[in-house]
Amino acid sequence: MRGRRRLGRPFGWLWAAYAVSAYGSGLGFGAFPLIAVLVLHAGPAEVSALSAVGPAVGALIAVPLAPWVEFRRKRPVMIGMDLARCAAMATIPVGYALGRLTWVQLLVVSVVVAAAKIAFNAASGAFLKALVRPDDLLVANARFESTNWSSIAVGPPLGGAAIGLFGPVVTVIADAFSYLLSALCLTAIGGREEAPRPRGEAPRAGEAVRRTTGEAVSSATGCAASRTTVEAVPRTTAEAVPQATGDAAPRPPGEPAPPPARKSGPRRTAGLLDGWRHIMGHPVLRALYLNQLLVAGLIMATEPLLAVLLLRRLGFPPWQYGLAFAAPCLGGLVGSRLARRVVARHGRSAVFRTVGTLRAVWLIGLVFVRPGVTGLVTVMAVELAIIVNMSLYTPVLAAYRLEHTPKHLVARTLTAWSVGQQAAIALCTALGGLLADATGPRTALTAAGLLILATPLLLPRPDRTPPASPAEPDATARAGTAP
Repeated sequence: MRGRRRLGRPFGWLWAAYAVSAYGSGLGFGAFPLIAVLVLHAGPAEVSALSAVGPAVGALIAVPLAPWVEFRRKRPVMIGMDLARCAAMATIPVGYALGRLTWVQLLVVSVVVAAAKIAFNAASGAFLKALVRPDDLLVANARFESTNWSSIAVGPPLGGAAIGLFGPVVTVIADAFSYLLSALCLTAIGGREEAPRPRGEAPRAGEAVRRTTGEAVSSATGCAASRTTVEAVPRTTAEAVPQATGDAAPRPPGEPAPPPARKSGPRRTAGLLDGWRHIMGHPVLRALYLNQLLVAGLIMATEPLLAVLLLRRLGFPPWQYGLAFAAPCLGGLVGSRLARRVVARHGRSAVFRTVGTLRAVWLIGLVFVRPGVTGLVTVMAVELAIIVNMSLYTPVLAAYRLEHTPKHLVARTLTAWSVGQQAAIALCTALGGLLADATGPRTALTAAGLLILATPLLLPRPDRTPPASPAEPDATARAGTAP
């Protein structure tokens, strides 16, 4: 049996940062809907609006952040986003302790957290691509996926027990603290990250020598630490031309220098839309993107509906509500660890088509939830089937997306992907909440379960899936290594 593949010390700290943040979020899973129901006595429409409006507004705020993230060092951006989320989450227990907690405050915090999450994910994706070799992207993403599901398996039951013992905001405190720990882990990576430069700009004196030496050391030792340098990133043509040509003509003596040229609105907008242009111009990414929007939107729209159905209509205690979502997450460990082997044996095209379809066929089972043990088992069985397939599919999708995105577009592409997904989740959640308010949560669950059955039609056809990237044969050859 082959040993576990080592991805280097910097990746270890990045993984540790992801882990502490994920476990904190696992403890706080569903905290906002639960606080809205148990503390603020909110109804289905308010709970759904909380889950929909916050992420939607956060996604809008994140759109102009994409070019800013693209042209900044990624690790400081990630640390800043962690600290912003920590500060925002910390206001909730303060408001609760003072008796001033309101639905509006929950909404504002959800907006800040959503925007910071999108910016963090965009920066971390670009940072990861520079940190590990191309043939290690699937391994790295599988480890993140495994950590994600294990945190959800452990977090919600512990969070439910903690809420029962210490009150409804204790898991929010833990979540806020986890973002602080994540920032500390990112700081521990160390080293100096190279600032992105315009495409074609020559390195400053000594940079080329340092980069060449670092790559030689990495090649000789197999360590990925020297790959923390972020590759040069192109700016717009308008920014690159002055650096290539200099001033158009010398100024006469005494004549003041002209004011610097201002970027026009259309060019700024073009920078914001580059991520979407890349996705929509790539036939496979476009199909995967549109499919993901609907699948994620319809699945996540059921969270507030289930919160109302299980906690209010069927009388489930909080610990059972947490258990219903936690225990099935153990299936995420199975799916994420199988991803590399399944790709090696069947190929990514088969994973996209078959596993992508299997994600969608189980949601309708939530319609049949009943009170008591039978209802609890029903929720757990449906969630288990969905999670096993999602955890196998997601790291394959994430690796494919990074492999087929140029380095200078990674942050903007990931931002575009996240913004679109958050918008889809917000729209589906809002519509689900309105339908539930008018007809009941079970009817809204039925609509989501039926609509998601049509999503496999959007998956890419096998004949349109490009051949494997140059890194994939090496990844396939080492498929025996557990992620």
